[in-house]
Amino acid sequence: MAKVEFNAVGRRKKAVARVRLVAGDGKVTINKRDIDNYFGLETLKMTVRQPLTLTSTTNFDVIVNVCGGGLSGQAGAIRHGISRALCKADPELRAALKKAGFLTRDPRMKERKKYGLKAARRAPQFSKR
Repeated sequence: MAKVEFNAVGRRKKAVARVRLVAGDGKVTINKRDIDNYFGLETLKMTVRQPLTLTSTTNFDVIVNVCGGGLSGQAGAIRHGISRALCKADPELRAALKKAGFLTRDPRMKERKKYGLKAARRAPQFSKR
C-alpha cells in the first residue's frame, strides 16, 4: 500500500521549514521534538497550528524539519509550509487559506548593511566639536 504523504517548503526571513503531512491524528513534531517542547510561547504554538484550526484538519500528523532564523521566523515558516502542504492534500482548502493570508510568502527581510554606516541605517555618532 502506498503511503499518503504531502511535502512542502515554507519560508520566512532566514528560516526554512520542510513540512511533511502524513496520515495520523494531528500530532505536530518539529526537529524530532514535540511542539510543546520546541516552542515555549503559546503564541508561537498558535501560529503554527493556525492553518490546521482554520481548515479543521485533524487527520494528518505534521513532521517538520526547520533551520535558520529565530523562533518567530521559524513559526511563520512552518505555518507557510503547512498551508502549502494542505493545498496539495485538498485543493478546495486553497480559497480559505489564501483569504487568511497563509499562502503568501512574507517578503520582509533584514536590510543589508551599507558602507559608511554602522548598520543598515545607523550612522556613526555625530559630534560638532
